[in-house]
Amino acid sequence: MSAEILPTDTPERFRAAVECAAQWLRAGQPVALPTETVYGLAANALDAAAVARLYQIKGRPAHNPIIVHVAGVEMARQCVAEWPEAAEQLARAFWPGPLTLVLPRAPVIPDVVTAGGPTVGVRWPRHPLMQAVIRACGFPLAAPSANLASRLSPTTAEHVRAHLGARIPLIVDGGPCPVGIESTVLDLTTRPPRVLRPGMIHAESLAAVLGTVVLGENAADASAGPLRSPGLLEKHYAPSVPLWLMHWRDDAELHRQLRALAPDQSRPLRVHLLVHTNIPTNAGNAGEASPVALERVAVIPRDPDAFARALYAELHRCEEAGAECIVVETPPAGPEWRAIADRLRRAAAGTTPVGPQRADA
Repeated sequence: MSAEILPTDTPERFRAAVECAAQWLRAGQPVALPTETVYGLAANALDAAAVARLYQIKGRPAHNPIIVHVAGVEMARQCVAEWPEAAEQLARAFWPGPLTLVLPRAPVIPDVVTAGGPTVGVRWPRHPLMQAVIRACGFPLAAPSANLASRLSPTTAEHVRAHLGARIPLIVDGGPCPVGIESTVLDLTTRPPRVLRPGMIHAESLAAVLGTVVLGENAADASAGPLRSPGLLEKHYAPSVPLWLMHWRDDAELHRQLRALAPDQSRPLRVHLLVHTNIPTNAGNAGEASPVALERVAVIPRDPDAFARALYAELHRCEEAGAECIVVETPPAGPEWRAIADRLRRAAAGTTPVGPQRADA
């Protein structure tokens, strides 16, 4: 199988792509579709066999649930057993948009969607293509990120093709994702509501609507049964090569930390660097006879929205360019950077920390 990639850059192509995607989805087949966060691998959320294919294609752990995407509040209410006033308030404030609400599941939602758990995450995405496909289908779509499990999320159609192009029939190209990281997940079954996965809708914004919101634990115990949200595994969002988070104040400190990454070897380790503030003035080898070659430096604006939009795309570029190790400048502290820090921490899980782990340390 080699996935067909359909453009959507004219009204005619948009309509044709929507109809083609809906035909595959009605037939129980998976389709990669853009959302404003990342590209999703979609299937009919009411078809257990179709959703099971998503787990198989991705190699996704069976205890990791999938978010259900809807086209409107009425469809969301059909997916849940309860729709409290808090859900109504949040939907008015943030939907359509990158916010997932965890609520008691309705009987119509198969076990495979929720990993056998009693709750389901529902979201009304903002991307017009995803909305149009859901409306054309007439049913909600289960849609995890369109990548192999625990790997980098895709934010372009080309990212999807590189990882899943031989496993799925169709990729709809809706352009780069304008948010760039996964949605905020808020559990409304707890008191007070709890943020299970931070996103670019911050806990403080949610609290402004609800009054009180708490942050979930940073790590999830995978042995404790089904997870209530995707994105809780300790190792997640990871490139295929090691990723380190570092903070440095000058070139000398950076190069000292880079030299600590590699043992003595026959050739320098090929390192790629992503920075936002402390831009090195001396690229290339990290000192004379260094075991590290600093091959590429990518500068992302010190703005959380711009950084989130660019992060996965830059990490994909590092992989494609043959990086053997990726170093990312530690993001600043503050609630607006919380989601970015979460994704980078999980991507770096299992690597040995080097240097201070906070920009304000």
